[in-house]
Amino acid sequence: MNDEELATVQEELAEARAELERLQVAAADREARAAHLESELAQARSDADAREGELVSAREQAQALDEQVRASAEQYRELALQHSPELPAELVAGGTVEEVEQSLQRARETVSKVRGHLESEAQAGRVPVGAPPRSEPDLSALSPEEKISFGLQQGG
Repeated sequence: MNDEELATVQEELAEARAELERLQVAAADREARAAHLESELAQARSDADAREGELVSAREQAQALDEQVRASAEQYRELALQHSPELPAELVAGGTVEEVEQSLQRARETVSKVRGHLESEAQAGRVPVGAPPRSEPDLSALSPEEKISFGLQQGG
């Protein structure tokens, strides 16, 4: 091998070493970026798990509050029905105090309408107690012959 070939091979070797060093630097950079992204992914998963736990806790709290609202509405309904025994229990319902209150109002209106209807029917069908008082017929407008005829018809 002559000096010229040796110089060419050495140049190619130097270029290959430079390319190898550049590739090693790029690989190290990519490995560092991959490690950083894996770290961020792990953190994101950890955050997601924490949020999921918070979400489960919030759902449980919401269910507990819903149960409390329903229980309060049922207690309110029972107290309202005790206070207003004329209202049929079937007409009063609701899952919240507001719904029960609206239902109570509708039930009161219904009962009031039914009462008014029954009272008007009772008034229409009412017959006075006892017979009307008897009074003697007014004979003042009759002629003497009509008075005699009326007396004979009465038998006396």
